Amino acid sequence: MRRAIMILTLAVFILNIAGNLVWAEEYRLDSGDVLTIGVWGYEELQMKEVAIRPDGKFSFPLVGEVQAAGLSTGQLTDVFTKGLSNYVKEPKVSINIAKLHTTRVYVLGEVVKPGMYELEKQHNLLDALGAAGSYTQYAAKKKVYIIRKDQTDTPIKVNLMNIWEKGDMTQNYALGDGDVVYLSGNGKINFTTDILPFITGTYYMTHM
Repeated sequence: MRRAIMILTLAVFILNIAGNLVWAEEYRLDSGDVLTIGVWGYEELQMKEVAIRPDGKFSFPLVGEVQAAGLSTGQLTDVFTKGLSNYVKEPKVSINIAKLHTTRVYVLGEVVKPGMYELEKQHNLLDALGAAGSYTQYAAKKKVYIIRKDQTDTPIKVNLMNIWEKGDMTQNYALGDGDVVYLSGNGKINFTTDILPFITGTYYMTHM
């Protein structure tokens, strides 16, 4: 058990080092993210904490209403640079993520600490498993299920061994708010009795 946790922790650490170089560009902004925005040489255009509203937008002097959700920080920088070019000569814009929105997910089944977790960082499967203390010795690592909140009838089956042994990061799915991660045991899984009770409307109304 301790060895499994150590392997998971080490794997997440290594993947973070390798992935952080491209993550900032690949990450798509969403409502709840907090940004730091600066324009070199223009103190009056510095904003330390700008929160993206639920509609995916926020306001900024001279630029006005900006649609941020769905864009990377690089794409948003381009939007700002273009908008400010009408008022500032060759603006040098810097945009950084000060704080990520949290994503609430449920990690259930054969994990050390099953329950609801608020994820920051990259909101993916490995983050969720790490938050729940990794899997137990009884977990069937080739039978991990992700149940989307809005697609409960089509669970995604994940084989963790493809991540550990093959480095297949396509299996490290991004998670959305309200998603369920379920680690089955080594026995035969019964979707109706083992998973379905956790994804009914009553379950979400009670816990969300």
